[in-house]
Amino acid sequence: MDFFEDPEDVVKSEFIAVVLAGFGRELQPLTSNHGDEPCPKALLPIGNKPMIDYILAWLEPSGVTDVLLVCPTSHRRSIADHVRSDASASFPSLRIDLQTYGDPQDSSFGTGSILRTFAHRIDRDFVVLPCDFIPPPSLQLLTVLNKFRMESAASGSILTSTWYEAPSQPDKNAGDEWGPHTPLTSIVWDEKTGSLLQVEIPNSLNRNDEEIELKMSLLSMHPRLKLTNRLQDSNVLVCHRSVLELLQKKRKLESLSKGFLPWLCKINHCRSKKEAYKTLLQPYRKMPTLANALKHSTLNEPNTINYKEEDDGKITTNHGPNTRVGLITHKAGDGIAARMNNLYDYLEVNRRFLEQAAQNQAGPPAKGPLIDSKAQISADSSIGQSTRVEERASVKKSVIGRHCVIGKMTKIVGCVILDHCIIEDGAKLEGCILGGSTKVGAKAELSKCVTQAGFEVDTGGNYRNAKLEISDWTTAGAYDDEESDEDEEFEAESEDD
Repeated sequence: MDFFEDPEDVVKSEFIAVVLAGFGRELQPLTSNHGDEPCPKALLPIGNKPMIDYILAWLEPSGVTDVLLVCPTSHRRSIADHVRSDASASFPSLRIDLQTYGDPQDSSFGTGSILRTFAHRIDRDFVVLPCDFIPPPSLQLLTVLNKFRMESAASGSILTSTWYEAPSQPDKNAGDEWGPHTPLTSIVWDEKTGSLLQVEIPNSLNRNDEEIELKMSLLSMHPRLKLTNRLQDSNVLVCHRSVLELLQKKRKLESLSKGFLPWLCKINHCRSKKEAYKTLLQPYRKMPTLANALKHSTLNEPNTINYKEEDDGKITTNHGPNTRVGLITHKAGDGIAARMNNLYDYLEVNRRFLEQAAQNQAGPPAKGPLIDSKAQISADSSIGQSTRVEERASVKKSVIGRHCVIGKMTKIVGCVILDHCIIEDGAKLEGCILGGSTKVGAKAELSKCVTQAGFEVDTGGNYRNAKLEISDWTTAGAYDDEESDEDEEFEAESEDD
């Protein structure tokens, strides 16, 4: 190997990864700002590990080395610090290009707009990855890439989508106090060919949500199609670069999963629309290694594939207009896959990781100088570095972050506690998510609550099924100040009288 090789002469990898790290509005107040400091969604921990690390770890063995990481401008410093320190040490083969967009948090800036904005940096086929997807160990990204490679070469397919089976549908009443669950998406697919045929988005239906229209042309082409609402979109998409040109034409489609993907499936069964986008749907592809195999293949009709020879001697293929969307499905029994689309899912995924960790270890975390010998910590709990747990504290089925203080006689069950939190003596927490630097006063009781970073619960406070945000008690404090000012003015007027 030539270690003095010019970096410019290094062959580019076949794909570029586009990792999207958004604001995380669905996880508020966990992602609400802590004063002037942002709380990026990408850095929220899953089992005391930032969720973006799971995606980067999934990328590394796939052979994709170029990563375009896109985040809001306000999150740049926090994510850059993590990428330069922890991520760079853990994933040395990845070349991460961090880019930002200055979109205000309250406006809509979808995946389509992001890809249009940074299209000049995407010079080849690409894979879109959300920062909040937790891939299962049994599903490798290389499997998804290989399916795209084969279908792209064989039939000219321009996109491959990945869906996973939900392990179980949550109770309708569970977690409603934190906001609605992710709505179910009904899809139609052909299992034999591995094709996604139709995607139904509940919000876009103008009829009864229980009704789905299927065209006769679709049924005639795929008589053995399947329909389900148990599969959820991972938002992992492998795309030919022509997808960017389609997005430029369809500027109204802001979301890939809720706009572009259903549209792409729909025009596959409409001759007029397919003909209108003919030039974009049949791009030439350089296939130097598969050219001869494709020429002599009996699986493709001779008239459907055209070949031409480039100046460099390589042969390229051109298929007829093809909007076929490849599909990979992952079954729940093959490992946990999930997305952090809401607070309920965030808590449940942390619990599942605890269950897996408990099966892999013989007993509870070792008790050292920071964990009192009289503290009770179950095997299905995780304690972060430099966290102090004092005597007779009880921790069960919970994740506690780094640099936390757990006071005496506290009871914590089924909770996720982020870094730098303080739980004072005698407090009781059940099914809660505490944002970073939250302080819970002595003998306070919280049940199924989620707090914004920096929130303070008063001594003896009692909350159930609540989102606790700093603006609530700052507003209350301002209201109290106004009342006290009015009282002082009233007393002063009384003295004058």
